[in-house]
Amino acid sequence: MNWIQATSIVWVPLLAIATGLLYMGIARKVIARIQRRYGPPVYQNFLDTLKLLSKRTAISHGTIFDLGPIMALAGGLLTLLFLPIGGYRLLSFQGDLLVVLYLVVIAPLGMALGAGDSANPNAAIGMARGLTLMLAYEVPFVLAILAVMVKYNTASLWDIVQAQAGGWHHWNLFALPLSAIVADISLQGMMGKKPFDQPVAPHEIASGPMVEYGGKYLAMLQLYHAVAIFVETSLFTVLFLGGGPLWAFLLKTFVVFLVAVLIHAVAPRFRIGQAFTFYWKWPTLLGLLGLVWALVL
Repeated sequence: MNWIQATSIVWVPLLAIATGLLYMGIARKVIARIQRRYGPPVYQNFLDTLKLLSKRTAISHGTIFDLGPIMALAGGLLTLLFLPIGGYRLLSFQGDLLVVLYLVVIAPLGMALGAGDSANPNAAIGMARGLTLMLAYEVPFVLAILAVMVKYNTASLWDIVQAQAGGWHHWNLFALPLSAIVADISLQGMMGKKPFDQPVAPHEIASGPMVEYGGKYLAMLQLYHAVAIFVETSLFTVLFLGGGPLWAFLLKTFVVFLVAVLIHAVAPRFRIGQAFTFYWKWPTLLGLLGLVWALVL
């Protein structure tokens, strides 16, 4: 184990936060340019987070309300430790993919618990929409992951990355195209991008679960969102794009995120019922076909 791998418990979370905040800034700039606006600088999210961290918070609705953002951020950071990022791995064992599937649910649940304790109807509506959406996209996403597990007969993320080594033609994006499409559609909902941004819907429910948060609490949720973006794009990169050295790994995560942003910029928002029906219809059907594909081939 070299010093880079040994210190990954420190630099990987910092990298995830910095990369996520940068991606959020790039997304704001890209969407602004598509809408023929100038938009804020790409580093604006760094400034906003630092400003929020410096503010005092005068409002609290109880212990669960205070712990919600902490639980959300902690869940995202813990997930990072199981991902083989840039060829480096900290916690890796047979079955770690199943652990990651459990951990990615912790962060949204922490946010939901905090929002539910705020007693704000907009937060309650956003929380209900978020949990409903999570129930919708988890089904096709799990089917896509099952196809990968069946193909390689393993639940180890490191083994899956190693099996895709040797060039782009070994990537699961081409070996399991149906499952890759399903995973990408699910990723759109996981990142809260249109047409699946119902939980925050600023024009309808004033940002939903985050409506009562401010100051340091909102800063932690900003950091959680940054980490979540990095975790979700990294998971797709590991499963379907073959991982790779750190520079290539980051480039792949950026491409995955940029695709989601471009869809977000031009797609209308579904109603929550439409989103639920959509996920349990076409992506689920494609996920089942992708699983059959993996079993046959």
